[in-house]
Amino acid sequence: MGRLTVAQAVVRFLARQWSERDGRRQRLVPACFGIFGHGNVAGIGEALATAGSDLPYHLCRTEQGMVHTAAAYARMTDRLSTLACTTSIGPGATNLVTGAAGATVNRLPVLLLPGDIFATRVANPVLQELEDPRSYDVSVTDALRPVSRYWDRINRPEQLPAALLAAMRVLTDPAETGAVTLALPQDVQAEAYDWPDELFAERVWHVPRPRADEAAVDRATGVVRAARRPLVVAGGGVIYSGATEVLRRFAEEHGVPVAETQAGTGAMPYDHPLALGAVGVTGTTAANEVAAGADVVIGVGTRYSDFTTASGTLFGDDVRFVNLNVTSFDAAKLSGTQVVGDARESLATLDETCAGWATGPAYRASVARLRERWSAVADSARQAAPDARPTQTAVIGAVNDAAGAGGVVVCAAGSMPGDLHRLWRSRDPKSYHVEYGYSCMGYEIAGGIGVKLAAPEREVFVLVGDGSYLMLPSELATAVALGVKLVVVLVDNSGFASIGRLSENVGAHRLGTAYVDRAGAPLPIDLGVNAASLGADLIRVSTMAQLRAALATATAATRTSVVHVRTDRFQAGPDAGAWWDVPVAEVSTTEQGRAARAAYEAGRKSRHTHLRPPH
Repeated sequence: MGRLTVAQAVVRFLARQWSERDGRRQRLVPACFGIFGHGNVAGIGEALATAGSDLPYHLCRTEQGMVHTAAAYARMTDRLSTLACTTSIGPGATNLVTGAAGATVNRLPVLLLPGDIFATRVANPVLQELEDPRSYDVSVTDALRPVSRYWDRINRPEQLPAALLAAMRVLTDPAETGAVTLALPQDVQAEAYDWPDELFAERVWHVPRPRADEAAVDRATGVVRAARRPLVVAGGGVIYSGATEVLRRFAEEHGVPVAETQAGTGAMPYDHPLALGAVGVTGTTAANEVAAGADVVIGVGTRYSDFTTASGTLFGDDVRFVNLNVTSFDAAKLSGTQVVGDARESLATLDETCAGWATGPAYRASVARLRERWSAVADSARQAAPDARPTQTAVIGAVNDAAGAGGVVVCAAGSMPGDLHRLWRSRDPKSYHVEYGYSCMGYEIAGGIGVKLAAPEREVFVLVGDGSYLMLPSELATAVALGVKLVVVLVDNSGFASIGRLSENVGAHRLGTAYVDRAGAPLPIDLGVNAASLGADLIRVSTMAQLRAALATATAATRTSVVHVRTDRFQAGPDAGAWWDVPVAEVSTTEQGRAARAAYEAGRKSRHTHLRPPH
């Protein structure tokens, strides 16, 4: 038995947890990010101060940012490792909510260790206590319940072992993972207890590759073999399960084109003859035209967001869905034939059962023509003359070139993810890292830190718009302090480009989408100066030639650099021709508003229910 405080026991336990899949073992929680304050400095803070290299501590600048960093780290490691995040009891804890929601939406494991009020209540109300009159049991950490896959409050030391084991189980379960919260009352954190030695023994959590039910595979095989115009929609599950080679083999063996969601981008090399690129609202015209005519859609590791399905308008009425997913929740979507299991194993089995079946030459030729047509559109959008002012799409082309084969692009919100999804050319399944499940502004720099920590050998290019940058620029200081080298490309168009266009389309007249004062004059904001003040090396550019030179300089540097480039927010990239359901005011006093409503009514008439019973 060892006598330790609750906080010391948590830290010692985490330092001895490992995950394993396919014979590869790694630390499950190799480090802890945190900001200390009232409620965690005397407990977790003291424990981390004496833990040393067993569980290294890193200071971040915002609680939301640290969760983004942990989520990005988890994604880059295929959900086999993550980071812990500790905060104080008040605003520190509630600042975790946005990051936790993003992690859970994106099915990414993160471990949250917020402080909490006194379990004994002897000092109530303590500093930062909510004081809910309905019950003394309510605390601000309860706000984390709906955004966590597992949530617990440790009111007694005896509760800790079971809670720690449950937390690790959820973190390593590919079907259940997401944010995990262990709320730690500040008095309990400091309380000592005699723990059994077995609690601190090295423990390996084996991440399973569940095999699909044989009858389910047989049903799916029947649907697929009857297809004449099939399409694979590859989601993030393809990459997390390491199924990219199996997917390529399946596509080649059977002549099935592949389209990719945001999380699935890179599942196929962009230049593969059967790779159609992005699908949905942010998709390519090639992928969307094939999707509209498909008779069978094979969804692999996708959760079919409204962007992917164009709010239910992309796929035809008579299409059948076959869904390969590790979670039954996602496999059951769109009335699909469900194959619940690991993406790599399920797809390999389906490949075997479909032996001898393939699409016809006319279909393959049609796919090739659509690919070639879109490629010409993308080539034009990605280029600009050396002396030209950069456009956003040309910036993407230049960054893609600078990233080469091993670089990683990180982005999250605004108009950039749509242009990236259409135009970024990936040969590597880890070269594209766009958080678009929650589309959280401010994710980019913090996420870039997580990517770089997980893959220090790669160059990490953070593409961030000015609106998103202003949400969370402070994590630049974290990157500088940690010695984490990022190339941050700050695309400044003095406003919100995507929401501005959307605002105009729905009759809201671009209200609140430009950085102007009350008189309409531009604000005297210099984001480059701000970046430099946080410790980054600043490079300003105004032409494409300068941009390419700046990217080369920043790539060769050993410190974080910010390349500040101004673009025009009114200049849009190529359109995918897909519809997205954004409700428009049913009545309006303006002609623009009435026209927007008419367009909305026309758009939603093309929505399909996809209630056809599965095979």
